[in-house]
Amino acid sequence: MFTLNVITAAVIANANATWVDYLIIAVYFLVTLGIGFALRRRMKSSEDFLLSGRSLPSWVTGLAFVGANLGALEILGMGANAAQYGFMQAHFYWIGAIPAMLFVAIFMMPFYYGSKAHSVPGFLKLRYNEATRGFNAISFAVLTLLTSGINMYAAALVFNVLLGRSLNTCIWVAAIFIMVYILLGGLTSSIYNETLQFFLIVAGLLPLTIIGLISVGGWAGLQAKVNNPAFFHLWANTATNNNPFGVNFIGIVLGLGFVLSFGYWCTDFLVVQRALAAEDEAAAERTPLIAAFPKLFFPFLAIIPGLIIISVLPDLGHSAGFRNSYNMAIPYAMAHYFPTGILGLGLTALLASFMSGMAGNVTAFNTVWTYDIYRAYFKKDASDNHYLQMGRVVTVVGILLSVGTAYIAASFTSIMDYVQALFSIFNAPLLATFLLGMFWKRSTPWGGFVGLLLGTICSISLWIMEQYMHLFSLGSSEGSSMWRSLIAWGVCFVFTIIVSLFTKPKPDAELKGLVYSMTPKPAVVETVWYKRPLVLAGVALGIFVVLNIIFF
Repeated sequence: MFTLNVITAAVIANANATWVDYLIIAVYFLVTLGIGFALRRRMKSSEDFLLSGRSLPSWVTGLAFVGANLGALEILGMGANAAQYGFMQAHFYWIGAIPAMLFVAIFMMPFYYGSKAHSVPGFLKLRYNEATRGFNAISFAVLTLLTSGINMYAAALVFNVLLGRSLNTCIWVAAIFIMVYILLGGLTSSIYNETLQFFLIVAGLLPLTIIGLISVGGWAGLQAKVNNPAFFHLWANTATNNNPFGVNFIGIVLGLGFVLSFGYWCTDFLVVQRALAAEDEAAAERTPLIAAFPKLFFPFLAIIPGLIIISVLPDLGHSAGFRNSYNMAIPYAMAHYFPTGILGLGLTALLASFMSGMAGNVTAFNTVWTYDIYRAYFKKDASDNHYLQMGRVVTVVGILLSVGTAYIAASFTSIMDYVQALFSIFNAPLLATFLLGMFWKRSTPWGGFVGLLLGTICSISLWIMEQYMHLFSLGSSEGSSMWRSLIAWGVCFVFTIIVSLFTKPKPDAELKGLVYSMTPKPAVVETVWYKRPLVLAGVALGIFVVLNIIFF
């Protein structure tokens, strides 16, 4: 039997791209830059550049909403963890996304859109105080730079292995390309490119799933080749921790389905920004709902290929070196199954996913920096043109800083572990701050700040003690992030309540439009029934339930 190194060497040898594959990649670059040039003249104000002038149709913002999420985590990370944990990884798409996406559409978007806040930190300022806004703005800026680096590193890693280009070269090529098309068209350019990239990713991954399943004899053949029944169930083995995730259903439902999921989809400005770019409130509410439908079916594009390649390379992830890591599951599957031409399309899909994720983080970073840090603390009364130029300058700065964070990402053996650690630190406590602010009018400005601060410190401390001090273990990498998120959320929730009970709340007049019970709820009029938010949410929820039953 061949060793893993011999097999992967053969896979890489078969992945030599021809001129046809390079041509497909080149066309993608030209089209993407062309969108930026076409939109350049529309960037006349800071709102045009940073918020798209709130003028885009919901189908565009909806696909961009999910497209901005299709970065290294979604493609490499999900495929990698599918090879490591099996079909349970679909929890990150289903219970780890769908309920939260429906919630953000029905409950959160009216608050965001109605408050006219430019960003999530801006909303926190209105509900709590400047200290809460400032802390969140800084922590979010750090998060976006770190996650942007993940996409840079992922692109460099894949093309280093498959095309023989150096890691450093690939990082800088990705950086320059992203910088050019964001500078040309701002958020609008990024959103339209994310829409294009969504279709490219589907076109690149769908043939991989189909060809791979045919080659292994369908779903039954795949189960026989992998020969691990636990790898093909979502819930059947979760009464205890004896499952691939190493965490029971309580940890999955509360840690992932509630804290991590709602913390990301409801409070992460990277995705919220896409909905805020919609043309009106109804379109903003539809945006997450439109995004929910492709999200429901993405496990079949990103997770099944990870299972397929593990049937070909059963020792993947069991020896040292990034070439043997689970992170290479999707690239190796493409190299193994795709012929010339189709390989170019697959590589373009990977490239699109990395560019999408990186651009999404950079555009969110430049908006938060310009509106919530620079304008709030450095120059409050400058002209709009000044903020437009600042947005462009900080785009360049953000790209350069992301190059540095790419090397931080390179130091982690698993992209998914790195991303989940970041989300548990930054998003989990923020969710408690949001929920109390929206649904409990007694929560006070300093209660929100102290709770958010202590929740974040708690999560960082738990991660450091587990990773470097080895004082305790919360289970597997997946289980650890779920439990750590739940603990950090609980700390923020409890301390926000305690401090609020001893500090002065805001008067009711300042809470209108910010607290659910004190906000007028005008009905969004939709003349077409299938565009109504509750109809779309009901259909998505029904599909979600059926899929969980099928793969129970």
